Amino acid sequence: MIKVKIIRQVMPGMEPYEESFNYDGPTDISIAGLLDYLNFHDDIVNDRGERTARIGWDCSCLQGVCGACAMVINGTPALACKTFIKDLKGTEITLRPLRKFPVFHDLIVDRSSIQENLKASNAYIGKYQPKNNKDHSLQYAAAKCLKCGLCLEVCPNYVTGQSFFGAAFTNDCYLIATRNREKSKEIGRVYASHFGKNCSKSLSCIDVCPMDIPLLSVIAKLNRRR
Repeated sequence: MIKVKIIRQVMPGMEPYEESFNYDGPTDISIAGLLDYLNFHDDIVNDRGERTARIGWDCSCLQGVCGACAMVINGTPALACKTFIKDLKGTEITLRPLRKFPVFHDLIVDRSSIQENLKASNAYIGKYQPKNNKDHSLQYAAAKCLKCGLCLEVCPNYVTGQSFFGAAFTNDCYLIATRNREKSKEIGRVYASHFGKNCSKSLSCIDVCPMDIPLLSVIAKLNRRR
């Protein structure tokens, strides 16, 4: 029997609370599968046998390529669809929403600030003008960024609404700088203002990236443009 503790919140601004559920089933399923299992029946009950509302969580592809199911699992930011029960230690699982973003409902958060930061910094490719010395492998890796927010969740420097935009922002800066010669210098200044000057190099973003993006290489390339 596994105890599943979930930090829930009915709606934005309301006080979060903890609710527990019992799971007695196979361990070779993902956390996404576990949430589906708990939500499956019409009458959902918690570990005290009380009827309760369905657990709110976000998903799309369930294959680790959309980033929608990002949450904190046993204290570690991760994707629910790529985290399996059998790989977690102990008989308790604790799920909570990402704390760096406003909570919509239960495990669903508002990550629109990631896109708003890109818009505010005028970070877009514009006319495609690639340089001759293309680094295709690193460009491909950086382009895999899901904007899931896991790197921002663990970043000690990132606070929603402030001028430091975090590691997810660096991937776009690098792609723009290598695909548009005219914007290369401008992007170098934008990167320095919204990342380079305030990154404390904890590199925790690298540890949690579900796409294994070589962020250190991306940062190093952009630092040369400052």
